[in-house]
Amino acid sequence: MNAQASQHPPVDNLGSPLPEAVGHVSQGRFERVLRQGHFVVTSEIAPPDSADADQVYERAALFDGVCDAINATDGSGANCHMSSVAVCALLSHVGYSPILQISCRDKNRIAIQGDVLGAAAMGVCNVLALSGDDVSAGDHPEAKPVFDLDSISLLTTIRTMRDESRFLSGRKLDKAPKVFAGSTINPFVPPIENRVRQLQKKVAAGAEFIQTQYCFDLPVLRDMMRRSVDMGLTEKAFILAGVGTLASANTARWLRTNVPGVHIPDELIQRLEGAENQKAEGQKICVELMQQCKEIEGISGVHVMAYRQEKYVAEMVRQSGVLDGRQVWAPGY
Repeated sequence: MNAQASQHPPVDNLGSPLPEAVGHVSQGRFERVLRQGHFVVTSEIAPPDSADADQVYERAALFDGVCDAINATDGSGANCHMSSVAVCALLSHVGYSPILQISCRDKNRIAIQGDVLGAAAMGVCNVLALSGDDVSAGDHPEAKPVFDLDSISLLTTIRTMRDESRFLSGRKLDKAPKVFAGSTINPFVPPIENRVRQLQKKVAAGAEFIQTQYCFDLPVLRDMMRRSVDMGLTEKAFILAGVGTLASANTARWLRTNVPGVHIPDELIQRLEGAENQKAEGQKICVELMQQCKEIEGISGVHVMAYRQEKYVAEMVRQSGVLDGRQVWAPGY
């Protein structure tokens, strides 16, 4: 697969350039689908440990026809991979709608602002602000963390560049980056009552979409969403609930023990243990979670996380029916 020329603008499902829309901050397809009121699906790819662009395209192709946007993770787990900017540029040039994850762990505000401009120049329309995992968790524990910004100040930076057409230093930009800004929230980190306040801060800082951590405990998610709706936060930002597939009961236990904020109820683990095929049961649970999330007021979509099980995402989305038969962009459509 060969990337299209870099001068190509963003394209819609018919391969035509997306015109600027009133009230939109980007020319991206992801923002447009959300503002049209569709229930969206996003997923993510881990950038390869390689300089081979074809590996990026092969990973993205697993989501053809079912994902409205694809996150390119930025050194997730504090492990080194191909840069998220490069992955997003490659995806954008062949027509996908990538979401550029930016971790504050590795770069200062000078480098981050340069990445935002560079990504926007290459057609990337979506940015996700993250603080980032500590370097002690990854494969380069001797690396020096930066954390010049955090996720909230990064959102403010993106909004300043886009809406005021200037760097944080005050220096004017010749052309502002027209990007749709987002961040994350974990509904399950105690004290749970503080999650909505954190969401409120991120929305105030400029988050226009939010992707959550894994949501296996839907009563907790429903409570957070009820309060978010009551506070009017879902009128200002689109909330995508994080769902995932569990390969086995042991995988579920490991996630619950080792990943902060991931809560998996005992009944789900017992259900996996009692299944003849635990991997298939985990996929069935993910399908059910997607369907249930769609029924929660204020949720605008799901973010499907399937580490090393990406090949199952398309079938799970189709089985869930959450797209309501809507045709999602893919090469050749």
